[in-house]
Amino acid sequence: MKKVNVLFICMGNICRSPTAQGAFERLVDEAGLRATIGIDSAGTHDYHVGKPPDHRAQETALRRGVDLSGQRARQVENLDFERFDYILAMDHQNHAALLRDCPADHRHKVRLFLEFAAELGEDEVPDPYYGGQHGFDHVFDLVEAAGRGLLEEIRRRHL
Repeated sequence: MKKVNVLFICMGNICRSPTAQGAFERLVDEAGLRATIGIDSAGTHDYHVGKPPDHRAQETALRRGVDLSGQRARQVENLDFERFDYILAMDHQNHAALLRDCPADHRHKVRLFLEFAAELGEDEVPDPYYGGQHGFDHVFDLVEAAGRGLLEEIRRRHL
């Protein structure tokens, strides 16, 4: 069976996409599918390359039982469009940036992550960087819900 690879994208890869990666890794681990589903995150910009996730994102995730401390920010690279089956942007701005760089034959892979949680009535994961703790909690809630929907789709379509 071919491994299904998922890439979560935000702007700097220190808040939203690492949180999405960590929350989804936990869901995949709980489902016993880690050998079948590859997971990573990246940013559309190089602002924080090599740095760990924001301490507030890490603290929020740890309170929910998810450790982000081993992650390091990286920027999306051209090979990612080939390597990943799902390239999931946190917001419209990063979605548009990805589509600008994405080869035509891989554009179908680039989607908004919250498409997998339509029941929430939101289509963007807001950037919590300049806000307070509530923003980080809200991000975790959103990405966890979308992660459940994504895992359901992967099971239905690929496993």
